[in-house]
Amino acid sequence: MSERHRSEFAIDPRYARVLGLFGVRPDRASVTFDDTSLRVRFGFWRFATELSNIDRVCITGPYASALRAIGPHISLADRGLSFCTNTDLGACVLFRSPVPTRATLGLLKHPGLTLTPQDPRGFAEALTAARDAARASPNDPTSD
Repeated sequence: MSERHRSEFAIDPRYARVLGLFGVRPDRASVTFDDTSLRVRFGFWRFATELSNIDRVCITGPYASALRAIGPHISLADRGLSFCTNTDLGACVLFRSPVPTRATLGLLKHPGLTLTPQDPRGFAEALTAARDAARASPNDPTSD
């Protein structure tokens, strides 16, 4: 049986009302992963990809503008997806192959996803370790 990791989003109280308009509340915003996949629930939005599709995870922030950081966003520069709940620190997950989402009707594929979990550094370390373990698995076709 696989171990499941769950991280809540670090919701800044200053932005809680705005995030609530997107359905983002503590009970409807979390990131989970196990030994095969990463799944995100961000209010009305969902995101999922296989762990083997994760290229790297890096820490980002602080973010200069709440307007450009808070809530669900798609970058006009690279089509990256952001689910952010504060302007402090986040984790950017970059993918080997861009991932389509239902939110964009599958028309856009996202090369990365930026999140603001409660412990971005701990999240990044745990996700990287899970990705590395998944790649080392004999069942992973991308393992060496």
